[in-house]
Amino acid sequence: MQTETSTRDRIVVAAARLLQRQGYVGTGIKQIATESQATLGSIYHFFPGGKEAVAVAAIRYSDQEFAALLRQALDGEDDPAEAVLSCTRQLAAGLEESGWIDGCPVTAAALETLGADSEIQQACADALNGWEGLVRDKLLRCGFPGEDARELATTVISAIEGAEVTAQVNRSEEPLLAAGRQLARLVRSYEIDASRSAADR
Repeated sequence: MQTETSTRDRIVVAAARLLQRQGYVGTGIKQIATESQATLGSIYHFFPGGKEAVAVAAIRYSDQEFAALLRQALDGEDDPAEAVLSCTRQLAAGLEESGWIDGCPVTAAALETLGADSEIQQACADALNGWEGLVRDKLLRCGFPGEDARELATTVISAIEGAEVTAQVNRSEEPLLAAGRQLARLVRSYEIDASRSAADR
């Protein structure tokens, strides 16, 4: 049973890394087998749906991987603005360390399957919505009004995803760091407005 579990895990992790580097279209089922040191038979045993089923599992794995990084950054700073900044710094460092190739597989897969009513699109949507939820919950815990927290969370995740792609294209951490600085400024502006409103009351 342990061997089966580890084989499945290897397939999922290998697929996640390939999606990061090549996207969904550029990744083949044979390459996943080679990278995971698994047979094609093993892949179809665990994922009867083939490449799409493997991709869905890989996206969900990457979703949890990024959620863990995001949660750590958010919980590591009391100030939500500093927490957002910390997240972009960690992402920038990770991208640079990978040689600018390990981007977000969720973004890549989502763009390549736009318009398709597929499990891949649903997995991507679930991931993005889940990340927004983590940011929103942090803002709510810090006293932000519900609507502000929701819209700010959407802005934060959208900006980070776009900045990550720009950083990869330019092979520079600056787009992510700049996005982090501006997002922190935006979050602080809401904190200042909230403080003023409280003082006026």
